Amino acid sequence: MQHARFSPSSPLSLPALDTRSALFLDFDGTLAELAPRPDAVRVPPELIDTLRALHQALQGAIAIVSGRPVAQLDALLAPLHLASAGVHGVERRSADGYLQRLPAPDGLILVQQRADALAAELPGLLVEHKPGALALHYRQRPQARERCVEVMEAAVREAGGLTLLHGKMVLEAKPEMATKGHAIAAFLREPPFLGRRPLFAGDDVTDEAGFAAVQAAGGDTLKIGEGETAAVHRLADPAALRSWLARCAAQLAAQPTGSADGG
Repeated sequence: MQHARFSPSSPLSLPALDTRSALFLDFDGTLAELAPRPDAVRVPPELIDTLRALHQALQGAIAIVSGRPVAQLDALLAPLHLASAGVHGVERRSADGYLQRLPAPDGLILVQQRADALAAELPGLLVEHKPGALALHYRQRPQARERCVEVMEAAVREAGGLTLLHGKMVLEAKPEMATKGHAIAAFLREPPFLGRRPLFAGDDVTDEAGFAAVQAAGGDTLKIGEGETAAVHRLADPAALRSWLARCAAQLAAQPTGSADGG
């Protein structure tokens, strides 16, 4: 990885979006600020307008790639129903609305039991049951991090078929074959993403697989906030990303139809 020190990019140095771009966006910590609980996240109303404008300008080549289930993304971004990858790629809904979901490994039941038992033992922990995966949030009890890591790593090893993601104050057990990188690569093989130059924006270590996939496809990568990353560009926070996306949407809307598509 690179960029160990926090150094936001100048807006002028950020990659330009044009009508041949494909845009992939993480949600929590990227489009929206993090909150103490997943259900406490709030979406600024202007973000819906920006995403709608980008969807139109990019002819549908925009997807949300998140650790949240697709159903939660739909509720947060209503009335939009964008192409989406949920639960780090366990779920993926293509631009034509077709939803695929990987089967949950049998061992997930064991991990759920261990996580539920730990949450009962240590108040303040939150167990989030997702389709085919599980997240243990310790944001409200950060001193329990080592204990959470110990229990979850042991459970995942015993269960088999799962991997453990270490996110921002959260540990997520998911199928080994599901990654944001695999989800983005699948989108890029389908219309309307096929043949476009991708850009992916994310904020967490769980987004690094997505950065790798986009860079392998010759695209651009944008890290939101602090932390080591393989991403080339960086913005300070979700508000800065929303502002940049709004500018991109306005610039794209001002372009003559087909101006960047010829040839």
